[in-house]
Amino acid sequence: MSEKIGVYVCHCGTNIAGIVDVADVSQWAGEKLAANGVVISRDYKFMCSSLGQELIQKDIQEQGLTRVVVAACSPHLHEKTFRNACQGADLNPYLCELVSIREQDSWVHTDKVAATEKAKAILSGGVARVEHHEALEPLRVPIHPDTLVVGGGIAGIQAALEIADAGFHVYLVEREPSIGGHMAQFDKTFPTLDCSACILTPKMVDVGNHPNITLLTWSEVQKVDGYIGNFVATIKQKARYVKIEDCTGCGICWEKCPKKVVDEVFEAGLGNRKVIYTPFPQAVPKYPVIDAPNCTYFLKGTCKACEKFCPTGAIDFNQQDEEITVQVGNIILATGYDLFDVRRMPQYGYGRLANVYTSLEFERLGNAAGPTGGNIVLRDGKTVPKAVGIVHCVGSRDQNYNPYCSAICCMQSLKFAHLVHERTGAEVYNFYIDMRTPSKGYEEFYQRLLEEGTHFVRGKVAEVTNLARIPEEEGKLIVQVEDTLIGKQRRIPLDMVILSAGIQARHDAKEVGKLFGISCSADAWYIERHPKLDPVATMTDGIYIAGCAQGPKDIPASVAQGAAAAARVLGKIQQKEISLEPVRATVIEEHCSGCRICNDLCPFSAILYLEDKKVSEINPALCQGCGTCVAACPAGAISGTGFSNEQILSQIEGLLLLNIRQLEAVPA
Repeated sequence: MSEKIGVYVCHCGTNIAGIVDVADVSQWAGEKLAANGVVISRDYKFMCSSLGQELIQKDIQEQGLTRVVVAACSPHLHEKTFRNACQGADLNPYLCELVSIREQDSWVHTDKVAATEKAKAILSGGVARVEHHEALEPLRVPIHPDTLVVGGGIAGIQAALEIADAGFHVYLVEREPSIGGHMAQFDKTFPTLDCSACILTPKMVDVGNHPNITLLTWSEVQKVDGYIGNFVATIKQKARYVKIEDCTGCGICWEKCPKKVVDEVFEAGLGNRKVIYTPFPQAVPKYPVIDAPNCTYFLKGTCKACEKFCPTGAIDFNQQDEEITVQVGNIILATGYDLFDVRRMPQYGYGRLANVYTSLEFERLGNAAGPTGGNIVLRDGKTVPKAVGIVHCVGSRDQNYNPYCSAICCMQSLKFAHLVHERTGAEVYNFYIDMRTPSKGYEEFYQRLLEEGTHFVRGKVAEVTNLARIPEEEGKLIVQVEDTLIGKQRRIPLDMVILSAGIQARHDAKEVGKLFGISCSADAWYIERHPKLDPVATMTDGIYIAGCAQGPKDIPASVAQGAAAAARVLGKIQQKEISLEPVRATVIEEHCSGCRICNDLCPFSAILYLEDKKVSEINPALCQGCGTCVAACPAGAISGTGFSNEQILSQIEGLLLLNIRQLEAVPA
């Protein structure tokens, strides 16, 4: 029986119709593709609207359509919409083909005639392909109710609490000894100047005490297998050399430890810590860890002061790393960010000029629990600065480093200016490119700083130097900058310079992305399924992202995204089972030679070798239908559902209009 195909061309307002003659394309399809099975061809202003979908459903029922082709936007955006419309009219949803004449045509061309002809070719390819579509049924898999949250910063904490409070179990994995992330290092939060620890610590305590949360700090995920609803994660829990079941967190061990090292992580290199330590007083969990590479016992076999003084005998130098395997249904990645390394910009003098500080160093300098007790002083530990400069956008909005805006630098710098005013009374200069204060309360905070007398100099700082030209500059740091508001070069002598470093993706983001089967952008941020409509899901079902793992954002946005990711996970858990796309690869056993080439190439580890049959087999639940194995198989023994040779070759012929030319080339 020949297929009865309906063609529907969308105007998409002017997105498509502004460049493509939609009416002409629709008429052409009805006339030229009639011999290919097209029985009806329509164009409509917005095919994705309820009226557009009803139009398709009505034609399926009245015209007896067996196939549908919609020429509109990207399948990523509305393929599901049109499949559901077909299903509503009792047509198998996989007998619908959506071809993109927006992203692949109207949005990339300015020549209307050429764009219209290209749209005809794309539509012809879709019609030729849809003839070979098969009715498919989605795969249904159960959802395991447990969730893995990777990253114990504020986004991960929020996500874990949302899920746990709903009554489901969460494994929260953090690579540092304590949860809290960067927020635990801050003194105040903009624009309300709340104490960071005061608003974060209660959430940390809730995580530590929650019956539905298994907290795994000092741990890292090593391996992830499986698919949505049934992931198996292997987690390496590093040896703390402390038996947590016996430890009371009394602190005697680190009080008695004789060895100090520079704390490069929590104190940003400004303070020291003991070799056995908790990162900060409010750490969760409260149990310390031993820094084995710096411990005298591990280096020389002597000391053991912590063991001798521990009143509960909780120190165990023989403790080994452990591997824990957990089964979960969904995974949330909230792995956070790294600060831009300001040493990459030597013109600002960091590491060479003593009183040039990074933004994180200043956070610790101004923190009441920091190395100076909250006193803002120079490197000598006692001199209070009388003039302070704050350089915005260090490493951000710079084509030589990170071209994007880091979202937090302006407000962070305004906060620093306020703290300097409040605690030292110094003159403060903010050197900015553009002031960006887009969120609630941010502009008011900027106005407050203007009223406090902060000097704002608009211009990108060229250099920070200590080479004086006049007596007034002797012993000072001099900021060389063009003030674009007055059109002059300025040299401003200061006692302290704070570099407001931008934020960038974690140094190991790409490796972690590969571990979980998700992709990174060119800047190494994790890629969301859709930047506007689905900013927390990824292209791998069951893997979600939250916080600064997805891109630069401030604390409120990170909290909101953590809660959003949790909501998506809870929705999946409460469904109890989920439908998976049936677009999967299949091995044709009689053609398989057992060469195993496909086994090593599969990015989802979905292919197993059956020793008894000497052939490979694909687990349809693990397979994501990427087609790697189909293309690689030298025997052509693997077929891809939805992407068969017949479908692909027919679509190519249609794109080249060979299906029409063959019909027209009938001899006289």
